[in-house]
Parts: sequence; C-alpha cells; structure tokens
Amino acid sequence: MVDTVLYFEGDRHASYRILRGVKNRFGSTNEIGVFEMQQEGLREVKNPSEYLLEGRPKDASGTVTSCSIEGTRPILLEIQALVCQTAFGIPRRQSSGADLNRINLLMAVLEKRLGLHLGACDAYVNIAGGMKIIEPAVDLAIAMAVASSFLNVPAGDRLIAMGEVGLSGEVRNISQIEQRVQEALKMGYETIVIPKVSAERIKGIKGIENIKIVPVESVKDAIALIRK
Repeated sequence: MVDTVLYFEGDRHASYRILRGVKNRFGSTNEIGVFEMQQEGLREVKNPSEYLLEGRPKDASGTVTSCSIEGTRPILLEIQALVCQTAFGIPRRQSSGADLNRINLLMAVLEKRLGLHLGACDAYVNIAGGMKIIEPAVDLAIAMAVASSFLNVPAGDRLIAMGEVGLSGEVRNISQIEQRVQEALKMGYETIVIPKVSAERIKGIKGIENIKIVPVESVKDAIALIRK
C-alpha cells in the first residue's frame, strides 16, 4: 500500500523543477513546490511568476502573459507565438508546453470568427521557461499571442489575459479567477483582460480600482485591443 506518490517534473533543458503530489493519504494533493537546480543542489523558488517572466522582451509582437493554477498556486507565464508564411505545401504547426490540438482549435476560431488568414501560415507556440500547461484558462492569451504575431503588432508589456475560448469565439468563465487577478496585481500588471461573465467575482479584490479591467465577451473583442 502506497501512502504518498510524488512526481518530480521539469524539462531537462530548464533549470527549474516542480515537485507535485498526485497521491497523499494524509493530506491534500493540491500543492506543488517549485525549485531551481543550482550547483549546490535544489533551491526553492519563492516567486515562480517573477522567475518565469524574467527576461521577457519589451514591445515585441507575439507575446502575451497569462496565469495558470498549479495546485493552489497561481503562476504567471509568458505565451510566445510566431506566425509566418509557409514555405511548404502543408503549413507546419508546432508547440512546446501547450496542447497542439488546442492550438489548432484556437487558430481555426481566429480564422473563422475574425477572418485572419492563418491557413497558409506556419505557427509555433511556446510556453517560456519550459512549463507545460493544459488548462483552458490560457486559451485567450494563446489566441491573442497568435493574432499579435500574425498582425505584427505588440499586445503590450503590462497586459495579461485569461479565459477559455469556445468554438463560437466566446470567452468563457474560468475557475479561481480571484487568485489569478491577485497575482497579476502583485506583479504590477496594468491591464487585465478577463471573461465578461467573471467581472462580478473580482470586484471585492483589494487594489482592483488601481488597475484597468477589460471584460470581453468574445475573442474578437480581445483582438480589437491589439488592433487599436
């Protein structure tokens, strides 16, 4: 009989590691530890968001910040996208850290609902820092990063986006949005793009009046922020 099962995760090319509990007979599994591999051994990363966003380029197209929940901890991360005309008969789609099927779905939504001609383009999506994210809460940031690269217009350094995108282009509610917004506030972001249906849930957050909240109903509304 096993009391505890722990996974020690991390890309071999990245310096950080995640210790994740998947079974714990005596406590919660909704906790993770983030560590950095250094010469003297593992050292705890007390602020993973700051660590993962370190070195982010300024005024660059194709990059948008989002927030993922790892266990009970909100972590900010950078979504990078590169979209360019294909030199092959069939466009190439590659992903590092994000679900490729989800990316293809989001690109189809952008083409159908916004008229972005992505069918003849190669597309590459990367979660900076080697993180692997599967939750749909980063859909909106991925869609905005792809559109930003295609249009070659920066989304903004101090903008963060979160929300699930449906096949009709609607931006749907996500879980634990209060914790995500609080983390964005702590990291000094100035504009937060969220699902409109979630706007009521964050009104009581301390300091929310000092930041610009942009509730959006559809991915088209979110991409309009880039096109301004």
